[in-house]
Amino acid sequence: MESAPTIPSRTATIRAWKESGGGIAAVLPIHYPRALLRAFGLLPVEVWGPPRVDPAPGAAHLQPYVCSIVGNALSFLLKDGLDVADVIVVPHACDSLQGLGSLLLDFVRPRQPVFPLYLPRGRRESDRQFLADECRALYGKLAAITGRAPSEEELLESIRREEEADGLLAELHHRRRALSLTDLAFYRLVRAREYLPAEEFSALARSVLDTPPADPRTGIPILLSGIVPEPMALLDAINEMGGTVVADDLACCGRRLYPPGVSGDPFRRMAERILDGPPDPTRGSPITERLQHLVRTARETGARGVVFYDVKFCEPELFDLPLLRRGLQEAGLPSVHVEVDLNDPLSGQTLTRIEAFLEMVAGQTEEARR
Repeated sequence: MESAPTIPSRTATIRAWKESGGGIAAVLPIHYPRALLRAFGLLPVEVWGPPRVDPAPGAAHLQPYVCSIVGNALSFLLKDGLDVADVIVVPHACDSLQGLGSLLLDFVRPRQPVFPLYLPRGRRESDRQFLADECRALYGKLAAITGRAPSEEELLESIRREEEADGLLAELHHRRRALSLTDLAFYRLVRAREYLPAEEFSALARSVLDTPPADPRTGIPILLSGIVPEPMALLDAINEMGGTVVADDLACCGRRLYPPGVSGDPFRRMAERILDGPPDPTRGSPITERLQHLVRTARETGARGVVFYDVKFCEPELFDLPLLRRGLQEAGLPSVHVEVDLNDPLSGQTLTRIEAFLEMVAGQTEEARR
């Protein structure tokens, strides 16, 4: 079944990049201009937590209801886990991340410069202009610390490189059921986009897409929503229960299938790409828009139900959830919601709830066939 490519680890990728003379940008979730960082010779390496770190150092500075992505990131930094980074970028995806950015600027100052990035909460012309101006401001800050000033053409070339990688990422998502990969192998591949240089990711993606198609995987088809599929053992567990993930609305994956931009202005183009991506509550997308996206995605991929797999205390997710689940039910799509902490192992309670949900979906499917 599986013909997974060999994927370089984060550690090996960072080491190789540093040895080549490049710098590292540690980037918190979720949306940011990859191309801008690369134009300055900085490799973006995303920090989704990370899982399984001692949360105590960060907990001393944060409220107890802050999610484990933010808490673990602060703990990781305080335990010198981000020492390899040359800059830290903190997008304003939610109040907790904005709070982390403020902490790092004013109270718990790391040795690296910290750059917050404010995202608009809409897709109006004023929102596009605001984000383009944020990208210009970040350009000025990076120029001041690196002594570099990439030209407009260099910026556009960097954007085109990222657009190519994102086009291949979207193709992987589109053809996932015909790939000779388990769900776990698939997500290891697409999540390598979090740290691999765009050109390396593109080469890996092509090697998989060029492999002869396999027979479509069987199993109860589900759509996986939420923030991040940690622990990744969740994916094997779903397969073992008889389920298969045919699409996702994950913040780390499906919500970042950015389309190509159209503007000839590089800053405007970077803003276009982010704001024209799939609906996301951290960008203030209307619930109706997100509901329509989920229903449409389920119809196109054959998903029979939705699993909302959320990190505890994620307010943007929780605000949308009641209306989303009600709308999905009215559209004939059952759903289940589970919450996890990045420091906890995959619990029996979580597995039992998902297994019961899959059995319910299978039963509904069988009854509909009669």
